[in-house]
Amino acid sequence: MRVIAGKFRSRKLKGPGLLPLRPTSDRLRETLFNILAPAVEDSLFVDLYAGTGAIGIEALSRGAREVILVESNFRAARLVRENLAALEIRDGAELIESDALTALERLAARHSVADFIFLDPPYVQMPEHASVLEYLDASHLIAPRGLVIVEHHWRVELPERLDRLECTREIEQGESMLSFYQLAAAA
Repeated sequence: MRVIAGKFRSRKLKGPGLLPLRPTSDRLRETLFNILAPAVEDSLFVDLYAGTGAIGIEALSRGAREVILVESNFRAARLVRENLAALEIRDGAELIESDALTALERLAARHSVADFIFLDPPYVQMPEHASVLEYLDASHLIAPRGLVIVEHHWRVELPERLDRLECTREIEQGESMLSFYQLAAAA
């Protein structure tokens, strides 16, 4: 695993080893950040289910102002800390060791407003997609032009629209799919 572009370009990241993680492939990560492009610069980027931290680190490398990485597995959280330390990232990254919904509640209590929220729960935890999307739909955590990006198996159908969020784009690559949600008024 490596950082694809930006400040930390080509730097290696420690992979999951024996941890039961499914990191986003380099190719899909590159596709994602090519789509997000310059909008990442100076953004608040939330990486739920951070795993190795590769998505959040890529956002930092490409100029995100702040990245919040959320990971509930203590061994994966240690891996995120190791990857941040290996790149000497001390500022702009916060690791919250918690499940996604509890972390989102903490961010809401702080009145955080994210430009990007990336959601990639383990494929075996399908209910997580729905519960987190429903929470985000009802929250005020998403900036007016912000995006919620869900990585999921291509066979999993996500809702086209919730009360406030609607899916505006889908990208399929291999067995993975990225679904992009925006606030309906901002679409």
